[in-house]
Amino acid sequence: MNLEKICSQTIPVIERSGRFIRQELGRVSSGDIEEKALNSLVSYVDKTAEEQLVEGLGELLPGSVFLTEEDTIENRSGDLQWIVDPLDGTTNFLFQLPVFSISVALQQEGQTVLGIVYEINRQECFYAWRGAGAFLNGQPIRVSRRAPLEQALLATGFPYHDYSRMREYFQVFEHFMRHSRGLRRFGSAAVDLAYVACGRFDGFFEYGLNAWDVAGGAFIIREAGGVVTDFKGGGDFLYGGEIIAANPAVGKEMLGVIQGVFG
Repeated sequence: MNLEKICSQTIPVIERSGRFIRQELGRVSSGDIEEKALNSLVSYVDKTAEEQLVEGLGELLPGSVFLTEEDTIENRSGDLQWIVDPLDGTTNFLFQLPVFSISVALQQEGQTVLGIVYEINRQECFYAWRGAGAFLNGQPIRVSRRAPLEQALLATGFPYHDYSRMREYFQVFEHFMRHSRGLRRFGSAAVDLAYVACGRFDGFFEYGLNAWDVAGGAFIIREAGGVVTDFKGGGDFLYGGEIIAANPAVGKEMLGVIQGVFG
C-alpha cells in the first residue's frame, strides 16, 4: 500500500470539509445544537462534515471501515479502518473561538499507519505516514528539544464530563504550574497534539479522551520523534482514555509526576 499516495489523496478530502466548517462559522443557531452527553455538543456541521469525510475516504479505499465520533456510519472493525473526528473542538466552534480541527487516522490491521490533523482557521495541515517523518504544509517538523521540565511549555485539557479523577488531575496541574513555563488549554486535543509534534508545545496530557480525539495527532508526534504513552507509561492511550505526549526528555519527567499522583 502506497501510504504517501494515500496521504496526498486524503488531504484534499479533509480540506474540503474544512472549508465547509469554516463557512458555517457563526451561522449555527441555538436550535441547531444538541447535547449528546454532559457538555458534549454537536450540530449539523459536525454531522455533515463527517458524512463528507466518510464518503471521500471510502472512495479512496473501497472496503475500508470507520470509527467515527458522530455515528453517521456504522462503526466497524476491519483490516483498513479510518478513525475520524470531523470537528475536534465543537464547543470552540459554536462559541466562535478559533481553535478547532479535523483529525483523521488510518489503521492497517490494528496499527496506525497514517495521521492527519487539519487546523481549520489557520489552514495548517499536519500529517505523517509510517516511516516518513512528519510534515506541516509540506515542510518537515520535529518535536522540540527543550528540557528540563522547568523550561517546557505544556498543554492540557480540563475535564468536562468525567470528574472521577479531578483531585489527582489538579494535583498534577499544580505541580506543572509550579515547575514549567506554563500550561495552555486550547480546547482541541488534536491541535494540542499537532503543536507538540511541531515543537510549539513541549508536552501534553489529558484524561477522558476518545480514540478519534488522539489517533491522528499521536501518530504524527511519534513520526516527529516524540513519545506517547498512557498514564502508566504503556501504550493504551488510544482506547484507554488517558495520554501523555511530549518530546522524549520532557515526556519522561511528565510521566514520573503523573505516575506519582495517579498511581
